Amino acid sequence: MELVRRRRRIKHQTSNMNIGFVGVGRMGANMARRLADCGFHVTAVYDVNRAAATKLAGELGCAACQDLSEVTAQADVIITVVSDDAAMRKIFAKSGDSLLVNSNGKLFINCATITPRVHLEVEELAGKAGARSLEACMASSITQARDGSLYLMCGGKEEAFRVAQPILEKLGKTVRYVGKAGEAAKVKALVNMVMNINTAGLAEGLGLAEALGLDLTMLREVFSETGAASRVLQTDGEDMQNREHSCFFSAAHAAKDSGIALDLARELALDLPLARATKQQYDAMIAEGLGELDKSGIAELTFKDRHKHSGNRV
Repeated sequence: MELVRRRRRIKHQTSNMNIGFVGVGRMGANMARRLADCGFHVTAVYDVNRAAATKLAGELGCAACQDLSEVTAQADVIITVVSDDAAMRKIFAKSGDSLLVNSNGKLFINCATITPRVHLEVEELAGKAGARSLEACMASSITQARDGSLYLMCGGKEEAFRVAQPILEKLGKTVRYVGKAGEAAKVKALVNMVMNINTAGLAEGLGLAEALGLDLTMLREVFSETGAASRVLQTDGEDMQNREHSCFFSAAHAAKDSGIALDLARELALDLPLARATKQQYDAMIAEGLGELDKSGIAELTFKDRHKHSGNRV
């Protein structure tokens, strides 16, 4: 009974907290909309793209902050959704404008896919400033961010997780506590590594099928009922066939995330040839100017009539 009472008390306290967002691109903006729809007080947003922050602020009726410290001042809980390690270190800088300014008592929920090492750094910096930090790694995409059906893997101190849980449960259909800081980031890196390998494999299968003159719709149906079935077959197969690569998860992010997993493997002297080959494919997309296509765009490298040397570009 005491645990139930404690959870109700935390849920009540959290619902009355002011929430700020740092990073309001495709994912962050839709997470902010979702929480506002659920009755939470979204009071401040920030993005290096000022136009994006201003537009969302107008939609939600909150402040579009020009400084990171202003977000901390206007929010009790700050959710960050930034692109990489460098961006994360910048918003948690030890000096100058930073979320750490006057952050005593604040809770940071960090949702970016970055290296475990940086999550550990942020937890340490937040602790020294009297704040709490939790990683909440996302294994879903834009649609799920908007409708609150994200898959969230959380790492950090369990007490921080309990405080964040009522908020996270409105963002995710599954909210899983993995363990200490850095552990959720490791799991997320592996999720994306395997997803990227599956995506590259599917592109090669469909590319070979087209070259053989097979019906791709028929083949996708066969794949779906055999050992070739996968989640990416559902999300990316038709898009590969139709060359529809509107971005939900970019090739550039796929390359970055595969790189995180490969770095972890290197530290343990493990060779991962499939992950390495997949990253090389996504690096090739970036080199060819296709990095902002969805990860399904890897099919542009594998279908016979689509590669840049054929003169038939997206």
